[in-house]
Amino acid sequence: MTNEAQAHELSVSAHLTPLPDKVGVEGLENKWGETWEEQQTYAFQGTRDRKAVYSIDTPPPTVSGSLHVGHVFSYTHTDVIARFKRMNGFDVFYPMGWDDNGLPTERRVQNYFGVRVDTSLPYDPDFKPPFEGTTKKIQAKDQVPVSRQNFIELCERLTSEDEKLFEKLWRTLGLSVDWKNTYHTIGEHPRRVAQKAFLRNLSRGQAYQKEAPGLWDVTFQTAVAQAELESREYDGFYHKVAFHLVNEDGTSGDPIYIETTRPELLPACVALIAHPDDERYQKFFGKEVYSPLFGVKVPVVAHTAAEMDKGAGIAMCCTFGDVTDVQWWRDLSLPTRSIIQRNGRLSMTTPEWITSEEGIALFEQIAGKTTFSARQIIVDALRESGDLDGEPTPTKRMTNFYEKGDKPLEIVTSRQWYLSNGGTDRALNAELIERGRELDFHPDFMRVRYENWVNGLNGDWLISRQRFFGVPFPLWYPINADGEVDYAHPLTPSEDILPIDPTIDVPAGYTEDQRDMPNGFTAEKDIMDTWATSSLTPQIVTKWAEPGEENEALFNATFPMDLRPQGQDIIRTWLFSSVVRAHLENGKLPWAHTALSGWILDPDHKKMSKSKGNVVVPAEPIDKFGADAVRYWAASARLGTDAAYEIGQMKIGRRLAIKLLNATKFALAIGREDENHHVSSSAAATWNASDVTNPLDRSVMAHLADVIDTATKALNDYDHARALETIETFFWQFCDDYIELAKNRAYGTADSTGNLPSESDILSARTTLGLGLDAFARLLAPYLPYASEEVYSWLHESEGSVHRAVWPTSELYREAAGDTASAGDVLLWAGRALAALRKIKSEAKVSMKTPILSATLALDASAIPAVEAASADIYEAGKVTGTVELVAADMSAEDANSEEITVTASELGEAPAKK
Repeated sequence: MTNEAQAHELSVSAHLTPLPDKVGVEGLENKWGETWEEQQTYAFQGTRDRKAVYSIDTPPPTVSGSLHVGHVFSYTHTDVIARFKRMNGFDVFYPMGWDDNGLPTERRVQNYFGVRVDTSLPYDPDFKPPFEGTTKKIQAKDQVPVSRQNFIELCERLTSEDEKLFEKLWRTLGLSVDWKNTYHTIGEHPRRVAQKAFLRNLSRGQAYQKEAPGLWDVTFQTAVAQAELESREYDGFYHKVAFHLVNEDGTSGDPIYIETTRPELLPACVALIAHPDDERYQKFFGKEVYSPLFGVKVPVVAHTAAEMDKGAGIAMCCTFGDVTDVQWWRDLSLPTRSIIQRNGRLSMTTPEWITSEEGIALFEQIAGKTTFSARQIIVDALRESGDLDGEPTPTKRMTNFYEKGDKPLEIVTSRQWYLSNGGTDRALNAELIERGRELDFHPDFMRVRYENWVNGLNGDWLISRQRFFGVPFPLWYPINADGEVDYAHPLTPSEDILPIDPTIDVPAGYTEDQRDMPNGFTAEKDIMDTWATSSLTPQIVTKWAEPGEENEALFNATFPMDLRPQGQDIIRTWLFSSVVRAHLENGKLPWAHTALSGWILDPDHKKMSKSKGNVVVPAEPIDKFGADAVRYWAASARLGTDAAYEIGQMKIGRRLAIKLLNATKFALAIGREDENHHVSSSAAATWNASDVTNPLDRSVMAHLADVIDTATKALNDYDHARALETIETFFWQFCDDYIELAKNRAYGTADSTGNLPSESDILSARTTLGLGLDAFARLLAPYLPYASEEVYSWLHESEGSVHRAVWPTSELYREAAGDTASAGDVLLWAGRALAALRKIKSEAKVSMKTPILSATLALDASAIPAVEAASADIYEAGKVTGTVELVAADMSAEDANSEEITVTASELGEAPAKK
């Protein structure tokens, strides 16, 4: 039943189906996956009332070959919430995207097809790649050059194939995504959104370009943003090098020693810098020194960023060795003497500031070489000149890498596009801090990571990349009569013709034959950083700024979105950048909540990642244990905490799913079996709260009401793990204690004296079983969607999916519980009493069917009424044929425990003969 009014009714009506002869989790994924697709169980219904919609900004996984169980981990957390909200009456807007642009895709395509881009080549419509998924990595020298457009087509082709595999996995896992709502970050609609947002940022002065030093990856040949940095330990050497003071007559004077790990940058040195309070160097401020080997005069100056206790306390500033050099260069207005090119090699020509014959000759030796090779030559020259004091000392230093790169970043001066993000505008910075405080972080302690990142920004967001497969900037530049490009006055298209590719499309007022010609135009060849598109996923999926009433209505019904789930490691990139874009464009947060998952760790407790080679392909555990079992493992972990990949947890999840199937089949078969023990007939049943009259049954209903309230609050607080723990703990108590205690009464079986239970007691037990298992089917549905759907179909034939049923509320079960306070916790103590009786037989090593002729149980006096209230069920389940005496425990005895029941005397009969 859809049960919309169940919260206000005091019964559950069931339409029972014939039960299968055997039950198991095998095959449920295919069976129910096909049904859900056919019935569009998870389709967004198109509700236009914002209060009735729950919208999720689902992370678009990077399409770069394969997923690993870390993805399963975090996406399961999201799906639990989506299912819970759907069962609470929300029309859940739950799209799926594919992040198919950016460097990971390019690198995969290069290796998969054995190609590389050569922008000088024309498009070849008949091009066929040299390889199709070779197993070995293709070296750059062996890759076949292709045009940019040919390369893009190969990217689109491969990502399309990868996405099919991704979708199949997500469907098997049971993600309740609306598969009609999917998007690609390189698709037409996302390109239009990204270009439109950029043009609006540009018109407001929030996007700008400048020629400036920036971090550069020499492998990928692209600029890198601050948010993409990864600090890694890097082997190096300290070199103690002498600079010489410039005497009044211009001769070389006393040495000043600096320590450097990058002697190859000596030709780029522009100053020596020490702290203004450092007494060792105060007398040298304002004087000049000669750089060793190259004889270039550089000043000795002061800056507070110099570290007095590091090395010699004085350092050379080169343009540019690291970000500190950039700071000094900017603050002190130092000259620019760059020698590192975009390919990571030194300049091919001798710089103009090197004028000595020795310096010119030496630079000719290092021109065009890698920094490593140049360093060796410079160190040898320093030894020969006597300016190297001692031998280089090994050290390990922390240096910046691009998060996907293999070589340390260089700092290269280039023209790039930037977007304001509070790195240079303190007023905007304060506004973004405040936005973070408006956002509900789950868990809340993650908020500090956001604030630390925003407070630590030292520059705006570099959003341009020198790559090929991505969203192009919708810009051209005019070329004057002398053939010079006017970058200060970009040409922009109107929004109604977006998306465009400026390398193919032509700006208004020009013709194609004017491309790259004097008095013509040239295209902006850079593309946007992949985060510049991904940061707009809330706007992409909600159809922001798309023409048409339907799109406007969808946007108003879904934006701001309710939830952004994501990994904790991309707070600084995806979460923050999305907040920036929504703040600048929409003047508000893009969502109300963010749920942050931890990492998956391998058995050695290391983060699982493809680069480390320690990943597990999710199809393996799903095939072995079932999707419900893998989901159980994932959902057992709390947000914000790392979790190990544990097969043991999956086995527990599989056992839980099987127990749900078996327990439900057992309960539904009661009263419906024929003489051959087959359950083949359909039936109708109504389980009324008023029919629960037995004290034990009422205790079960009271517990279930508490479980529902606790689990509901936890899920509303995005604490899926606590909700699962609460539900699961009581489910096992229900199966292991209650079903064992009540099954004979539910069957209507005569006790050892031949007395039959009353009709009201039989009805009470069957009603409790029905209400309980119907509730468990719905409570476990977000976690075990396949097993829950299976048992719900037995309970409610032709009444739709459990995933469209209403989440249980506690009112019905509290009504069924009635006043349970007077007898204490009947279920708890009845379970302990049965365990005590069975322990007698275990210790005697006899069959559980062996009758107990007499027993004395010692327990806390306050628990005696609870045991007496359930005594008929306890003694029947324990096969007691004689008498049981309940005595108050002697609390002074050493072995007395108020939480346990102790057997102080017992007598067993003869075990029944085996048939």
